[in-house]
Amino acid sequence: MLLAHLLRLFISTTINGLPVPTHHSSLKKTRRLTPVPGITVSKGGRKFSNYPAGLDPNNTNTGTNNRHAVAELTANGTETPYPSVEINNPPNGAINYTTTPPTGANYQDYLIGVQSVVLDPQDRLWILDTGRALTEEGTLVLASPGGPKLIGVDIESDTVIQTIVFPPTVAYPDSYLNDVRFDLRPHITDSGKGVAYITDSSSEGRNGIVIVDLGTGESWRHLDGAQESRAERGFVPYVWGEPKYYIPGPGLPLTTVPLGSDGIALSADGEHLYFGPVGGRTLYSIPTERLRDRSQASELLALGAVNNRGERGVSDGFETDTNGFIYAGNMEQNEIGFHNPKNASMTLFVRDPRISWVDTSKSSFHCTGDVWMRN
Repeated sequence: MLLAHLLRLFISTTINGLPVPTHHSSLKKTRRLTPVPGITVSKGGRKFSNYPAGLDPNNTNTGTNNRHAVAELTANGTETPYPSVEINNPPNGAINYTTTPPTGANYQDYLIGVQSVVLDPQDRLWILDTGRALTEEGTLVLASPGGPKLIGVDIESDTVIQTIVFPPTVAYPDSYLNDVRFDLRPHITDSGKGVAYITDSSSEGRNGIVIVDLGTGESWRHLDGAQESRAERGFVPYVWGEPKYYIPGPGLPLTTVPLGSDGIALSADGEHLYFGPVGGRTLYSIPTERLRDRSQASELLALGAVNNRGERGVSDGFETDTNGFIYAGNMEQNEIGFHNPKNASMTLFVRDPRISWVDTSKSSFHCTGDVWMRN
């Protein structure tokens, strides 16, 4: 079983005048969970998580097994399918076996293979659906149009308020939409509704960043197949001293880690997006202005604007606090560290043998001094 943990922050020092969490932070196990890549906590303390069919075939809904992709976690240890039982149960399941080979179901109004759940600054829950799921044999099927999407939920009424479906020119059949962050500043788009930034971490296709105008529903890509968004050639992580390789599918030979841009975090002022591949240790950033640009030269400008911020360790999920620090897990060191943009350094936040694979996190430094994370 994987564990969700709560990190409680103690402020005791400063860097460049900013309060910095020390490595004396305590680590508390909150409850056991089935494998989940993310947890997000509302301003009122409600907790939501997801169960990706793209990572575990036991999570794939078959149409009869009532597997849920998203759930609300309650204090008594129960999980309630969210935002409804119906949306978590696509007719005939998440995989369409009438195609050869089987593909992800093309339902726009049902959850297929949810990889991330994130609450935005307005406390709306966003569900990121890859449109892909694993067969019982462990084959990750390709997505069909209608499957890859971003769904917004009003958690006050527990109802879907917006569904943005990605065209196949943005979410390719072999894309794997991984994590998402939101910038709701009204002046950054003509629609005034803000944007979402999404990583494509696919082990098979072109990695990159997907940008979504939340007002118009339009979406586009940048850093498409760029070196910084891809896994480093020949990259091998070490866990407890042992090299780790990747199994791409049933009957296929081992490879080095091929997973591209995965972890993502928005700077506190919204001006920079931080990202990095799982298949590498480097932290990158890019001005968000370059990602929102859709001019003819926009991809050239984006490629030229990527900054190498140094090594962060092998990590998946990132998070930002109100000081502007960028937090990232480090599975090789059983720790979480944070990057300080003011002095370009990584600093240890917490280290514990129970910390292994830190994915999507939720920080609440501004009110409680806590970090929720999936581990």
